[in-house]
Amino acid sequence: MRILIQRVIEASVTIEGEKVAKIGKGLLVFCGIEEEDTIEDLQWCTSKLLQLRIFNDDMQKMNFDIQQVKGSLLVVSQFTLHASTRKGNRPSFIKAAKPDIAEKLFQNFLEQLKLNFSGTLASGIFGADMKVALINDGPVTIWMDSKNKE
Repeated sequence: MRILIQRVIEASVTIEGEKVAKIGKGLLVFCGIEEEDTIEDLQWCTSKLLQLRIFNDDMQKMNFDIQQVKGSLLVVSQFTLHASTRKGNRPSFIKAAKPDIAEKLFQNFLEQLKLNFSGTLASGIFGADMKVALINDGPVTIWMDSKNKE
């Protein structure tokens, strides 16, 4: 499972001209599911995401996690996080899970977050053509991969 985390001042998702999700200060999380992903991958990403200290304290040092600053989460499914650009100029998405598998795991990820996060949780709609708007704070953008735990 890959997640791309962006610390934001605000973020929203619009589908067919209708704003379906919106948050203020918090994290915009793009989530890509891989064929081999398991519940353990989801749990690892959930735990790391919620404990990641990327919000500034009074000294402008990244010392607080999302819950300490009472931030919000906006989670968006994005299979293109598994793009391979090794050969040619057209990305390959062969590692991305098929939609039926990915949707089930994506929904499970949202459920894990609901169980472990006390703030506002919003999400895009799986498989939809979404327009995502954000104001990145910092900018702070962090990449995590449950298969490559760095």
